[in-house]
Amino acid sequence: MNSDLRRANHADGLAKTRDGTRIRFLLHGDDGDDTRRAVLIHSLAMDHTFWLPVIEHLDAAVLVCDCRGHGESDKPAGPYTVELFANDIADVLDHVGWDSALVAGASMGGCVSLAFAAAYPARTRALGLIDTTAWYGAQAPKQWAERAEMAAQKGMAALVGFQTTRWFGDKFRADSPDIVKESVDIFLRNDVKAYVETCKMLGSCDLRAALPALKMPTAVIVGEEDYATPVTMAEVLHRDIAGSTLKVLPGARHLTPLEQPKTIAAALDRLLQAQAVS
Repeated sequence: MNSDLRRANHADGLAKTRDGTRIRFLLHGDDGDDTRRAVLIHSLAMDHTFWLPVIEHLDAAVLVCDCRGHGESDKPAGPYTVELFANDIADVLDHVGWDSALVAGASMGGCVSLAFAAAYPARTRALGLIDTTAWYGAQAPKQWAERAEMAAQKGMAALVGFQTTRWFGDKFRADSPDIVKESVDIFLRNDVKAYVETCKMLGSCDLRAALPALKMPTAVIVGEEDYATPVTMAEVLHRDIAGSTLKVLPGARHLTPLEQPKTIAAALDRLLQAQAVS
C-alpha cells in the first residue's frame, strides 16, 4: 500500500475496555490484509501521535492509541499496572476486529508490550521492545515516586528540563527544535494525577519472570546514549528472550522512534517479515 493511500485509509474513535474506560485509537491503512498489522504503544506522557513519523515509513496497517490516563483517553483513578494497560490494548484489538498483530512499544510502551505478550502470546505475532526494560531496578519505586511527587507539587513544567535531556541527544535537540517543542507540548498537556499513577506503575513494574516464556520473534532496540533505560537493560531482555535480536543505535538517546524513525520502521518491517514465516 503506498503512503498516500495508507494516509487516506484510516479510522479513529473510542473503544470501551472491560472496565468501561474509553481508549482513543487511530487505525492507519487497514486494507484487510492481516499479515502486516502492527500495534504501536507510546512512551510515558506522550500520545498516539508519537508514532506518526514511524508510520510514514512503515508499509503496514498500524493501530495506535492513547494509553489509559494519556491524551484523549479516559483518566480514571489508579492504581495502574502494566497488566491493566495490556488488557486495554487487547480490548482495543477486539474493538477493531484484529485477532493478532506485531506488538511494539517504546519505554513505557515497551513495558506494556511485554505485559501484553506475556498475557496474550497467541495474539502477539512478533514483539518490538524499544528503549525499554522489564524492570527498572531495586530503587525504582523510590525514584519513580520522587518524580511523581515533583509533578504533583510543582507541575509538569518542573520536569521539562530533566525530560528533554533524557529523551533526545544534544545534537538532535539542536537540529530538531520543532520535534522537541512538540514533545514538550504534549508532555505539558498531561493530567498530573494520571501521570503520578503511571509513574507509580513503572516503579513497581517487574516482568523479568515472563521473559523466558516468550517465543515470538522479538527485536530489542536501544539508543547508545540512553540513560533512562540503558544498553545494559536491553542486554538483559536480549539474554532472557530466546532468539531475540539486539540493535544499539549509535548517537541515539531514549526516544529513538522520534530521533530515528526510518531506522525504527525498518526494524519493525523486519519483524513483520519474521512473524510471517515463524
